[in-house]
Order: sequence, then C-alpha cells, then structure tokens
Amino acid sequence: MGCQFNESSNYVSSDIDNVKLIPNFRYGYDLNNFHIKTKKIKRGDTFGSIMEKEGIDYPDVHDILEKTKKQVNTRKLKIGKSYTLLYSNDSLSVPYAIIYEPDLATYWRIQLRDSIFGETIKKSIRIVTLEAAGVINSSLYETMLENGLNEQLTYYLSDVYAWTIDFFRLQKGNRFKVIYTEKFVDDSISLGIEKIKAAYFEHNNRGLYAFEFETDTKKGIIDYFDENANNLRRAFLKAPVKYSRISSRYNLKRRIAYYGNRVRPHKGTDFAASVGTPIMATANGKVIKSSYSKANGNYVTIKHNNTYKTQYLHMKKRKVKRGQNVKQGDVIGWVGMTGYTSGPHVCYRFWKNGRQVDPFRQKLPQAKPISNKLKKQYLSLMEPLKLDLDCVPFEPEFLNSLTNVDEQTKNNETTK
Repeated sequence: MGCQFNESSNYVSSDIDNVKLIPNFRYGYDLNNFHIKTKKIKRGDTFGSIMEKEGIDYPDVHDILEKTKKQVNTRKLKIGKSYTLLYSNDSLSVPYAIIYEPDLATYWRIQLRDSIFGETIKKSIRIVTLEAAGVINSSLYETMLENGLNEQLTYYLSDVYAWTIDFFRLQKGNRFKVIYTEKFVDDSISLGIEKIKAAYFEHNNRGLYAFEFETDTKKGIIDYFDENANNLRRAFLKAPVKYSRISSRYNLKRRIAYYGNRVRPHKGTDFAASVGTPIMATANGKVIKSSYSKANGNYVTIKHNNTYKTQYLHMKKRKVKRGQNVKQGDVIGWVGMTGYTSGPHVCYRFWKNGRQVDPFRQKLPQAKPISNKLKKQYLSLMEPLKLDLDCVPFEPEFLNSLTNVDEQTKNNETTK
C-alpha cells in the first residue's frame, strides 16, 4: 500500500495494520489530532454569528472576545475569504479553535476551549535572489508570460528604465536579463517582487546596464545607475501612465479621413489605457490649471520651471487643484473619456520655451550626478553585481532558479 495523505493527517505505511503518523504541524497545532472544516465568509457574517452557528452561546462568545480583543482583530472579515475550524477528534459538536488568514503573510487564531487565548502571527518571509532573461518577440509582458516569469517584472523593469527606454517602441529581438529578489511564504507562495538589484537591456542596438544604489540612507532614496555611475533617472518620465501603449503620436502633418483627409495637426501624444488608470506627473512642478473644457474634458496643466510645461487631457477625474505642488510620479488624475475622444486615453502635451513640441525628440535634462564620495562606494558594490549579471545567459530554460537564499525571519512561526 502506497503513501496516503488527507487534510487532517499524514501516513507512511507498507501495511494497513502498521500505520505510522507523521506530525503535521500548522497554525501551532498537530492537525493529525483534529477534524478540519474550511468555510468562507458570507455577506453579513461576523465573528459572533459564526460562533453561534457552531453552537457557542452568546455569553461564551462575549467572553472569548473580551479575552482576545487585544491580540486579534475579529471585526475585519472579508467576504469570500476562508476560515478554518479545528474540531477535536473526540468532539465534533463545538470547534476547538478557529484560524483566519486576512492575507498570505498573516493569520490569527483563537483557541475556543480549554485555555481560551488568541494571537496574530506574521509568517516567516524568505527573500530569494533570482535571475531571469528573455528575448522579445512581441511585447515585454508577453515575453514574461512565454518564459514562465513573474509578470510583475514587466512593471519593475519599466520603472527602472522609465527615463531611458521608450517601452512603446520595443523591437523584436530586443533582449534583457535581470537579477531581482522575490518574497515567499510557506516556501513556495510568492508575495511579489521586492526589488531589482541589477539589469541589462538591449534596445536600439545599445546595451543599458542598471544597478540599484541607495543615495540617501536617511531618506531611503534609491536610484539606478549604469556601469559608469551615470544616473538613469531624468528630469521627466517618458510617459504619464505605467506600461500603456501610444495610440497616436505628435504629428503636425496628420491627415484624418473623417475630416475629408485634411491636415489636422496633433500636438500631443496619446497613451491608450483603461478607464481609471492612474495618470502621473512626469516631473516636479506646480499645477497652474485643473479644469474642464468641451474639447479637453477634465485636464491638468503643470509648470515645471521657466522652460518646461506639461498638460494631461481627457481625465475621468482630477486629483489635484490649481496652485498645488506635485512631485514626479504623483497621481494627478485618472484616465477617462471626457472631451473630444473616441476611446479611453490620456493626451500628453509638452511645451519647451513656450512652444509645443514632441517630448520624445527632446534632449531632456538629467538628474543630479552621484557625488564623488558615493561614487567610489557605488563602483565597489556594482562590480561583483555586474560580473554576476554578465554571466546570466539569455536562454530562459536555464533561468528562474534559486541562485541565493537570504532568509529573513520575521516573527517566525516555527516556535508557535
């Protein structure tokens, strides 16, 4: 007879009469000693109503809440989330304990009989260093999916190279490799990517390195620099929305069939995106207009300095007011279809010295360079990372394996 497993116990046996139980500890209990039921939170459920359905009278429920209210928040139960009830094998009428997991990294438990107590536990989190690479055939996002990589890498890479690569003009054959860290609980459940440590991206026949470096430890400011310690950040973001697509470019000679094929200049760049997508300020500045017009719909205009000004049209809703100071990356509104538009997008307009121009054809100012004091420190940290990155192959079948495990034990539950 082969190995058997069920929800409440583990067995290793070669003879049905000689069964050996393997301890199955979870949530601080040996589950072999319990009968388990898993249910879902329904509309209108409260901790009290759940307990009463399980045969626990209101005075006892009140006593349980009083004894555990400082350790467990039972008021925030989300509809559709699961909870687990443990019943002693000698009594299936009233549960011995209840466990609820509000998110992947946390759970709380309340012991309902014998010694009543409650506690909220954060699971131990492993931070794992991984490698990934790929060659683009269509889009960066689809390449991630084709290679079995975490799709979040798309957005992290686009953030790293937001000022230096036009992700709306990627070409077939462009390729990348990256060293990044990802957080896991229960060994295999991902909590998402933590950060990119190093990356290399080939675009327009040019290879671009990026290495993470903290330039201000007090404020926690992190930037990305190339192999020569040049800051990849620019004074302006490439786009006001994350990882969208350009549906119409700046074009002074654009002809539109709807108007009899007449020339109708388009002095903006249209970024197609779903309604509700956050629109970001592409640089620091001051809001000089936050208004509505018949053609522009809801729009915002930002003055960045005496040279540059930007404008964002067709918003569903504006988030900022006239006179408000904003920083690069701040959300100033959400994509909509207000004004003259045939689909959801943001029309991004750009002025230089009072003249409306194509931002993709401008040589935009760079961020401040790294200080000489920090440059030496950066180069010493960058060199071994660059060596590791250069050794990463572009063939995806050799990648996405654990290369280094940095275990960070946060409130380790193994002792619970």
